[in-house]
Amino acid sequence: MPETIITNSEQETYDFAQKFADNLKGGEVIGLMGDLGSGKTIFTKGLAKGLGIKQAITSPTFILMRLYEIREADRKKEAANIIKRFCHIDAYRTKDELDIVSIGAEDFMGQKDTVTVVEWADKIRDILPRRTLYIHFEFQSGEKRLIKY
Repeated sequence: MPETIITNSEQETYDFAQKFADNLKGGEVIGLMGDLGSGKTIFTKGLAKGLGIKQAITSPTFILMRLYEIREADRKKEAANIIKRFCHIDAYRTKDELDIVSIGAEDFMGQKDTVTVVEWADKIRDILPRRTLYIHFEFQSGEKRLIKY
């Protein structure tokens, strides 16, 4: 049964994602869906922070994919030998799934040492693994967002 959370600010969305990262073991593919500005990138930034990434996270809108190495010293103890990379894919500007395939993104999806996040996952759903965890972001009013996962 899907879970639902309401956040009332970007900071709450960021904090939720940071805590969400505590449950990741490696190998997850997380597909983010929702309207432009609904919180997908803020969630991605919080998730990366929760995984121990110290670099600034920006959406790879024009290059489609960014890889971030997670330094051993920054990893959480329970994931110290597991999660080594964070793969951030933004499918907003894709024409079709071939755009993602051509950059080698499938090489990282589902790898046990990688967590992959795909913004605009609905645009490339046909190539995402069956066990992809989809998270839907919906505007409510002002800064308020409904997040279903």
